[in-house]
Amino acid sequence: MDNYTNNNTAKRYRAHVSILGTTQIHLRNPYIIAWWSAAFPGFGHMILSKYLRGFTLFIWEVIINLKANVNLSMIYSFQGNIDMAKEVLDTRWLLIYIPVYIFAIWDSYRTTVDMNNVYMLAEHENHPFNTFSIGALEINYLDKRNPVLSFLWSLFMPGLGQLYIHRIVTAFFVIIWTVAFFYFSHALEAISLLFLGEVQQATSIIKPEWLLFFPSLYGFAVFDSYINTVENNKLYEKVQRSFLTKNYQNPNFQILKGHKVE
Repeated sequence: MDNYTNNNTAKRYRAHVSILGTTQIHLRNPYIIAWWSAAFPGFGHMILSKYLRGFTLFIWEVIINLKANVNLSMIYSFQGNIDMAKEVLDTRWLLIYIPVYIFAIWDSYRTTVDMNNVYMLAEHENHPFNTFSIGALEINYLDKRNPVLSFLWSLFMPGLGQLYIHRIVTAFFVIIWTVAFFYFSHALEAISLLFLGEVQQATSIIKPEWLLFFPSLYGFAVFDSYINTVENNKLYEKVQRSFLTKNYQNPNFQILKGHKVE
């Protein structure tokens, strides 16, 4: 059986290569995934390639956060203005925010544990999967890329690191929301004014409730692109090793264990 062919007969597959990206399961630390869900609901699921769940929780976080003034309350807390922080919170929205926020953390942790178990079973089956996909709009194939470049492109603009490793779904979603955050926060206008020395005007036009989304967004973009580049490289090496062993290694070849020299 060709090591590059997915004949859809296995119960579990380690990876799938399509024109939209390379999706794979591998061992992950459930605490790290849960932490990303705590940093921004939806990110933990997106790292796991659970896109529909991740996008739903992400959009929910943006809408409810702004309605409840959570980010604005955090800004006042950072400034030591606790009374104002409590005053701006809208409890009508806040009480909706809390249970879904906790669910996002719990569900991402639970899903990671389940997927780690599935990975161990898929690794044991070691079933072949497709490594090349071509369509009318795109071509995608499994190969090695530089994790440092993924890191750097994500720093320049969130989503570019995902584009570099052909993680199209995540890249499209992250880029769209990055543009929205830049627009509504007036961050680029404020930066331009800072270069002109207009510090007071730059401070006055900034929208902190939108600006506070950026640390989590940039952190996720960098982490997700870097980790997926590393894991894709590992998967590529594993597939190549299997292909070369099957097609070029002498079936009688054995590695004999040496005797320990006293």
